[in-house]
Amino acid sequence: MTKQAKNTICLWYNGDAADAARFYAETFPDSSVDAVHRAPADFPSGKKGDVLTVEFTVMGIPCLGLNGGPGIEHNMAFSFQVATADQAETDRYWNAIVTNGGEESQCGWCKDKWGLHWQITPIALTQGVTNPDPAVAKRVFEAMMTMKKIDVAAIEAAVRVAD
Repeated sequence: MTKQAKNTICLWYNGDAADAARFYAETFPDSSVDAVHRAPADFPSGKKGDVLTVEFTVMGIPCLGLNGGPGIEHNMAFSFQVATADQAETDRYWNAIVTNGGEESQCGWCKDKWGLHWQITPIALTQGVTNPDPAVAKRVFEAMMTMKKIDVAAIEAAVRVAD
């Protein structure tokens, strides 16, 4: 039995929590599938012996995948925000999510094939939009608003451009 975390993010899946947990563990550092628990009896969306919950870690964050059945969808009110160091890391995570049945969205957001939302956020973007110079922050923000996957070079260029 794994040690119970004091606070765990519980994510609802429709029977495929183990697949999602494996994908996250293969994609992100400091991620793992920690335990798979099977149902001790039949339940509304499954049978005795089906995977009921999966304990997993995503980039150091403890999570529980609950195979709760159909009808509950993830939405943008919850997302994982992943800080990336450069374009290569941004591309690696974005492409892993989008090319594995996911979808692109705006401003560095994408959605995985299980409907979970991700913000793949280069550190250069965060630093740019929080720059103490309001003109720099505005340029970076406006550049970001034109992007799906964040283009680090374009963000860095927006920081450097003089008014």
